[in-house]
Amino acid sequence: MKTNRSQPRIIQGGMGVAVSSWKLVQAVAKEGQLGVLSGTGLETVLARRLQLGDLDGSIRRALDVFPNHEIAERIYERYHIPGGKSPEASFIPIPPNKLEMTREAVELVVVANFVEVYLAKEDHDGLVGINYLEKIQLPTLPSIFGAMLAGVDYILMGAGIPRTIPGILDRLCEGKPVELPLYVQGAGPKDSFVSHFDPASLFEEGVPWLERPRFLAIVSSSTLATMLVRKSNGYVDGFVVEGPTAGGHNAPPRGKMTCNDRGEPIYGDRDIPDLEVFRSLGRPFWLAGSYGSPERMVEAIRAGAVGIQVGTPFAFCEESGLDPQVKRHALDMSRQKKCEVLTDPLASPTGFPFKVLAVPGSLSEEGVDCHRRRICDLGHLRQAYKRDDGSLGWRCPAEPIENYLKKGGKVGETVGRKCLCNSLMANVSLGQVRPDGYEEKMLVTCGDEVGQVTKFLSSPEAESYSAQEVIENLLSGIPGPEVVAT
Repeated sequence: MKTNRSQPRIIQGGMGVAVSSWKLVQAVAKEGQLGVLSGTGLETVLARRLQLGDLDGSIRRALDVFPNHEIAERIYERYHIPGGKSPEASFIPIPPNKLEMTREAVELVVVANFVEVYLAKEDHDGLVGINYLEKIQLPTLPSIFGAMLAGVDYILMGAGIPRTIPGILDRLCEGKPVELPLYVQGAGPKDSFVSHFDPASLFEEGVPWLERPRFLAIVSSSTLATMLVRKSNGYVDGFVVEGPTAGGHNAPPRGKMTCNDRGEPIYGDRDIPDLEVFRSLGRPFWLAGSYGSPERMVEAIRAGAVGIQVGTPFAFCEESGLDPQVKRHALDMSRQKKCEVLTDPLASPTGFPFKVLAVPGSLSEEGVDCHRRRICDLGHLRQAYKRDDGSLGWRCPAEPIENYLKKGGKVGETVGRKCLCNSLMANVSLGQVRPDGYEEKMLVTCGDEVGQVTKFLSSPEAESYSAQEVIENLLSGIPGPEVVAT
């Protein structure tokens, strides 16, 4: 086991829902690099893992050390099914996230983030981070607090402008109440919609002392990075500079969007980050988006970066949470040079372009998608909007169209939208089974590098590769101190 408490050369991307789960992150951290958990939907992930029986006892082990024993026991008793639910049974729902979250909902979010970070940090002293989407705002405050309770080393956030997060980290360290302004469609300059969280509400005898994690903003432009350095309410510790070939959500092209003959957004020179500006900001940065090779690692370092963030090679390694059949499919397609990735400008309810891997039987196939009945029962990607009476409402372009229109949405906004919340759960074998027997289908996301993942195999006959093999490959091109920024 290697340790590295300084700045890591490799940041393993915080991918999807539970793709970069604690087992993968632990494996990366033990190799001296920064393992990053996906913080999206962890409350749903925890509840469903408990309903599957927690057969290895890992969740029970983490709950036993949660600082408030009564909260941990309530959650365990509510969701745990000894031996696991039957395959045809539905997962029971969790409390929905609302502006005024119920005590039960807050507890579940805090504990879920604590459990994932605790397990990722267990039995080593390597670095562990967690990635949140700025656009998923309601659970942000209790999520960060739960991760900090478990000693998370880094918080990463993108898909928005996270300029209030550094100050939130400062206040949570002191056990103080925090608030997060919400983006609300239709709100005017005089409107104020804010979520609140008070750590003391969970700990009557005093909030445990916490250390401040470093904060890395995930950005695609030097303009946003400069603004965050100058106008954030606290210190931004560094940046992940992400290009449009990275998996998951991509920033839209700057200027008017044009598409190629496949319907994908076309990126141009304006979308290339100005690394000279990043070097001038005086903060460490890592480059991301098709940097998964030793040559590109050296290129990044010579450009002034500390190193690289890599997602796709880790997504298909042995320790990732991705469905094993999907991993085998990707490796087979990579061998045959037949991997197909589409940057879909419509699939995500967020409005951000979203990379989709063609996988048979998944929502990437039009014939599969059209047979799914629209339902919005998880709601992680719902968008807040101001109702006519001034109150706050929630809608999602992927929900039933008639419901969306009743909430003031436009029919054109529903075209091509897919339920990422349910499909991303299915990607990691946590998909819902409906009462009529319908099983939610996958929608797999990855970067353009998926066609090259076979290079991490130890031999042509090998059927899988480990996180360690990815790291050793990526570091193999660094000869030593002579690799410096130019």
